[in-house]
Amino acid sequence: MAALRHISNKIIKKVFKPDIRLKIETCALCTRLLHYSPIEYDQKHDPAPKFFNTDIQNLLRELTRIDLSKVFKKRKLGTEGLEDPEYKFLTDEELKQAYEEARQKSYELLQIPPIVAARKPKDRILSYDPALQGLEESKMVFTDISFGVRDADRIIVVRDPDGTLREADWELRGRMNQLYFPQIGRLLKPPRMFFGEYFDSLLERKEYIFILDRACIQFEPDDPDYQRVVSVTYQHINDHNGFDILRSTRHFGALVFFLVWNKNIDNLLLELIETCHINEAGTLLNLFSNIHNVVLEKSDEFFAIEDYINKFANKKAALQLGLQAYKDLAKEKNRIEEGIKIAHGIS
Repeated sequence: MAALRHISNKIIKKVFKPDIRLKIETCALCTRLLHYSPIEYDQKHDPAPKFFNTDIQNLLRELTRIDLSKVFKKRKLGTEGLEDPEYKFLTDEELKQAYEEARQKSYELLQIPPIVAARKPKDRILSYDPALQGLEESKMVFTDISFGVRDADRIIVVRDPDGTLREADWELRGRMNQLYFPQIGRLLKPPRMFFGEYFDSLLERKEYIFILDRACIQFEPDDPDYQRVVSVTYQHINDHNGFDILRSTRHFGALVFFLVWNKNIDNLLLELIETCHINEAGTLLNLFSNIHNVVLEKSDEFFAIEDYINKFANKKAALQLGLQAYKDLAKEKNRIEEGIKIAHGIS
């Protein structure tokens, strides 16, 4: 990666004049100072059919790049103490079996949080009874607490002091469900870490996994607050090249899907090229093709990338330089390998 960045920087210095480079750096700095706007999955373009497609899921899992040491790494949960390590003597066959069991368990731990459209507000008025106006000074909430009913389907209604009977809004529904059927780790009100300076501080410290893990516990996937938190986090990761922090976690697939869905994969594609994961770059473009129903040239490992750069990329120059640097590095590597073979008398 360092070698590719060095080659890219050399090319930039040769191609661009100093005053133009200064303008580029100034624009990049200004971009980083801008606030992020939340991006929701809307009802008109529901991502669920694409996301739950088997082929899409396989591509997302392939891009997650499973690293067992990272999958089973201790996380910041704040509720459990550290356990003493357990050591076992195993034969080669038992070790192979234990490794396979760990890999199968990793598939469960890396299951991507569901991606669905943001829910619509609940504001349906059921009835209006003026005879009840002024009977109570406070709102009255009626909740069906029958067991076996999904939280989303539970009947919760509100009688206002003016006699209006209406459906409870989503915020109130969340509080009532949590009150009668509490979920472990979820609070009645969202913690302050998801708002204002507290949220900004976590992003600046790149506590991405902590933010996303906590958001999955606190919110439902169709909650606008959940989609606000994760979309801003994904944009921050994309702008600061924090992709490797999320790799081998359940959130990397959701990040990739978000970037592909919003046609914003240039930074991720460049990172894959610079780290010499050219096969994963091809997988990413395959995912892009499947989601947006576009056709890219695939006759060569580089043709699909070049076709994407020409047709869809926003950062054409950076991607072209990165791809050229990779080609030069691969060519140099092949030349050295050929020299070694000749030195050892291998034809």
